[in-house]
Amino acid sequence: MDMKSLNFTILLAIGFSCTACAQNTVKEKQKITPTSKKQLAMDLSKITDPQVKQAIEALQTGDKSWYSFFTEIPVMTDDGNKVDFKSFFASALGKEMFLTIDRVENDGKNIHGNFKAGQWGTFPVFFKFHKNAEGKFDRLDIGQDK
Repeated sequence: MDMKSLNFTILLAIGFSCTACAQNTVKEKQKITPTSKKQLAMDLSKITDPQVKQAIEALQTGDKSWYSFFTEIPVMTDDGNKVDFKSFFASALGKEMFLTIDRVENDGKNIHGNFKAGQWGTFPVFFKFHKNAEGKFDRLDIGQDK
């Protein structure tokens, strides 16, 4: 094989390998990118308490209106340990959310489901909303479902 043919063969090989790499990248991106926002939406119709449902909708989208459903300083527990509500959700809101709603109890105020908890992973949890006489949530108990 002469030098001209060898150079042509090398150029062809490089050209084909670059084309193949680009095709793989495009295919990988297509697998990761959802095709519609509907795929990201979750069915919240099991939640029967309208305020809990609206609060969970805000939680799901990371909307700061989440705070408006609660009293100024609500009591909060996480696995039975008292935590500061505002500082807890300052880091969780927009990053943590329900993936499924599996069970609803206590007139729609207790929510059980699979939850994506950021760096902590995904696991079954409960959220128990407590409403005061004015209709605001004054307590939220969350924890891992056993």
